Amino acid sequence: MFEHLTPAPPDSILGITEAFQRDPRKEKINLSVGVYQDAAGRTPVLETVKKAERWLLENEGSKTYLGIDGLPEYRDQVRRLVFRGCIPDPRVAVVQTPGGTAGVRVASDVISLASPEATVWYSNPTWANHPAIFEASGLRTETYPYLNAARTGLDFAAMLETLRTKTRPRDVVLLHACCHNPTGIDPAPQQWSEIAQVLQDRQLLPLVDFAYQGFGQGIEEDTHGLKTILAHCPEALVATSFSKNFGLYSERVGSVAIVGVDGPQTTVGLSQLKRLVRVNYSNPPRHGAAIVAAVLADPDLTASWEQEVRAMRGRIAQMRQQFVEQMRQRRPDVDFSFLLHQQGMFSYSGLNPMQVDRLKNEHAIYIVGSGRINVAGMTPRNIDRLCEAVASVLAESAA
Repeated sequence: MFEHLTPAPPDSILGITEAFQRDPRKEKINLSVGVYQDAAGRTPVLETVKKAERWLLENEGSKTYLGIDGLPEYRDQVRRLVFRGCIPDPRVAVVQTPGGTAGVRVASDVISLASPEATVWYSNPTWANHPAIFEASGLRTETYPYLNAARTGLDFAAMLETLRTKTRPRDVVLLHACCHNPTGIDPAPQQWSEIAQVLQDRQLLPLVDFAYQGFGQGIEEDTHGLKTILAHCPEALVATSFSKNFGLYSERVGSVAIVGVDGPQTTVGLSQLKRLVRVNYSNPPRHGAAIVAAVLADPDLTASWEQEVRAMRGRIAQMRQQFVEQMRQRRPDVDFSFLLHQQGMFSYSGLNPMQVDRLKNEHAIYIVGSGRINVAGMTPRNIDRLCEAVASVLAESAA
């Protein structure tokens, strides 16, 4: 039965990590996969998460199945955290999913069900898994421009022109709420307003991927783009993840939310989301969602969690600043200051695929072929060696 199968290509990001793990060089650095690391190079368990787990250990009374849509108290807290009261509760239905990836996949499946003729438009570039997810749901896809010619900023005019002239009513536009993956480049507030107006005028459905709340400018501040869109668009789909801002990578904690024009429409949409979940993974896991619910239900724990997120955000910004300063010292002829306008875990470095290969082969430094760097993987221990290697590769490329 399986004789006709051929080997699948390795995942463009996780495959790099597999190669990194096989690399015997002790000085190797992995800046590919999107995982936060502290100053010591560890991916820590947040203190608020530990406190919530201790409480759950003493108080959790059952490990029975959750409902198809997940833990009720978790769904309530997701609605409050993500939407911040900008949409009346009856118009929003939240379904817990195993990570943000499953949230995007369930959203993709409901788009295929509701509007199979729709085209999904996503930014060029976007998270490497987005196109594959839409393809798996049988959806047509197109891209809209995102990076400028120098690959250092947003080509907003080209983005808006494409959305304004090439989309059709009922098409879907994928947007990153904040901390765009892989570029770290986000629209400015006024640009969000213009995007939202085009979505409204063209009768387009926004699909918002919200995986990094709190890693941009703040928990509240990072909802600006989403709230601006929802002020213009009567319908939306929103996928969220708590892998990064709660450090719950392996617990797979996410959600998909449907926003309808009114309560009855949202109820119908929820029923279809649940049907799609039932034939996929049936129901989600409890533990990670229970942690998030416990933290967000306790004002003291919530305040402590926001402090931890602020500290992670600050460390990432500090490492981005140090990288720019060290590269200025080593290569004053190459301007990396554009990185300071990016935010979140990722930055587009401007390095080309050949330079990326040299970093891996000659210096045991692993980044994505596009030049995307996980800034959260930079530490005081590896920043000097990283900058020295990048400077060396740039010098040899210029020779």
